[in-house]
Amino acid sequence: MRLDRIIAVRNDKTIYRDGERCIKIFRDGYSKADILNEALNTARVEETGLPIPCVLEIAQIDDKWAIVFEYAKGKTLSRMIEEDPASKTGYMTRLAELQCRVHKHRCQMLNPLKDKLRMRIEISGLSGTVCRRLIEELNTMPESDSICHGDFTPSNVVMDADGTVCILDWSHATRGNAAADAAITCLRLLARGDAEGAELYLKDFCMASGSDREEIKRWLPIVAAAHLAHCKEQEREFLSRLAEAELSALPL
Repeated sequence: MRLDRIIAVRNDKTIYRDGERCIKIFRDGYSKADILNEALNTARVEETGLPIPCVLEIAQIDDKWAIVFEYAKGKTLSRMIEEDPASKTGYMTRLAELQCRVHKHRCQMLNPLKDKLRMRIEISGLSGTVCRRLIEELNTMPESDSICHGDFTPSNVVMDADGTVCILDWSHATRGNAAADAAITCLRLLARGDAEGAELYLKDFCMASGSDREEIKRWLPIVAAAHLAHCKEQEREFLSRLAEAELSALPL
C-alpha cells in the first residue's frame, strides 16, 4: 500500500488515497470492536444499493487497524460550498434530498437508533433528573426502521463532475426514525456554527420528506444529550444547553 497521499486527518484516524482505494488508518488504542462495526455497517448498507464506497479489506498496517474502501471520486459538498458560497442553497437542497433517499431504504441488521441514544444519554454526564426526562421523551417518540446515517453532513457527501454522489462514513449507521436522523444533521451543523446551513437544510428536508419541523425539533434535545457521551470538549457547553432547553428555546 502507498500511504504518501493524505486525504484527511482526524483526532483518531488518518485517511489516505492509494490509487482507486481509500485507506482509513485508526490511531493506537482505538476500539477494535468499533472498527469492525464500522466495516460491518458499511457492508450491510452496501447490500441496499445506496451509493457508498464498498469495503475492500480490513487490515493491520504498522500494527494499526485499517479499513480499505473504494475511493470516492469528486469533492465533498462542504468543500464545494467553501469554493462557491453563492451555491450553498442548492447544495443544501441536494443534501436533504439525498438523505430522504437514504431513509427510504431498510436494513434490519443495523442496530436500533433508540437503543443507541438511550445508552448514550445514560452516560452523558447530565443530571439524573435531566437524563430521566429525556429518556422518557425518547420512549414516546415514534418508532420506525429507516436507515439512519448518523452524521449526514456536507463533509460526508462526495459529488463528481457529472453530479454522481457517494455517501461516506457509515460508522454511526442505525435503523430508526428519519426525523431523528434529520435532527442529528441539524445538530452537527449548529455545533459547527452554521446556523444558516441548518435552517436551509431543515426547510429542504421537511419539503422533500413531508416531515413536520416540530417533530424534528422534539428530537434535538435527545440527540444533543446522546452526543455528550463522546463529544469534543469545546462542544460540551453547547450540547448541554440544547439538551436541557425547552422546545420553545431551541434555535430552529
